[in-house]
Amino acid sequence: MSGKTINSAILLLIIGNALALISDVFIKFLEESTPVFQYAFMRCVITLLVLLPFWRQINTSKPFEGARLHFIRGHVHLVGIICMVYALIALPLATANAVFYVAPILVMVLSVIFFGERLTRLSLAAVVSGFLGILVILRPVDFSWAALGALGSATALAINAVLVRKLPRQQSTVHKLFLNYLMIIPLCLALAIWEDAQWSNAVFISAVGSSVFILAYNVCVLLAYKHVAANQVTSAEYTGLIWAVIIGWIFFAEVPDLWFLAGSAMIVVPLLMIGLQQRRMRLRATNHDLGDTRYHAGPAVAQAPVDNGSQNPEPRTS
Repeated sequence: MSGKTINSAILLLIIGNALALISDVFIKFLEESTPVFQYAFMRCVITLLVLLPFWRQINTSKPFEGARLHFIRGHVHLVGIICMVYALIALPLATANAVFYVAPILVMVLSVIFFGERLTRLSLAAVVSGFLGILVILRPVDFSWAALGALGSATALAINAVLVRKLPRQQSTVHKLFLNYLMIIPLCLALAIWEDAQWSNAVFISAVGSSVFILAYNVCVLLAYKHVAANQVTSAEYTGLIWAVIIGWIFFAEVPDLWFLAGSAMIVVPLLMIGLQQRRMRLRATNHDLGDTRYHAGPAVAQAPVDNGSQNPEPRTS
């Protein structure tokens, strides 16, 4: 699976989202009394150790370029990790993941606020439908701290996805991830000391498993978007919700109800429609360019490489 074709890229995203759900399962097996700050500290240290073999992808001539923004993103990410742990422990696996999928909708809203971008009618419909979908899934009568945790994690993902636009473009993903976790080590350590919990082997195993599998997911995402335009395959990311239902049913006997199915559809379907609309627009633009080239440049047509620049989504890191 090289990711060089659309089918292989889609398969990579499907596999990657399954790996991300396995990462969630490691957290899901933790008990409600789990020392969350100890988990966050272990997660940071283990992730840094896993990234060390890839140190050649770090720009050692400018290792701390964009340090202030990395510092902000890192601490937003820390809040997201803590919220995610609370949400996954207390909520059904599929419910928590359905709320996590609100992140792309929040990105649209934040892009309007901070970058002055305009929402199309379809994007506005996706925002409204997405927030209504949250209410349908969580239902005000069932609202809890865990539900707020899921929303907090989705908000952290959205904020970091927006802030990534401001990071130095020449920095590799490994470089960004390394700085992201390095910046929050001091606060994680301080919180773990303040928590004053006994060493937990269960927390350590969970931190190792979730770190390894979420990084494996990131590798799949990077390979999938390396050669193929994002809007051609990004809809495959939503198979994560299907994996959440399947894994939640097999391992935790969680059976989704009609409220969950209806709310999930309200969140995901408009996002899929946006992806299809972008794909059609890209195909029309490509066909127009090729037609124009054929008429004005003669028979010798050079095929341009696929542009995967800013369209690629920021991989999930929590």
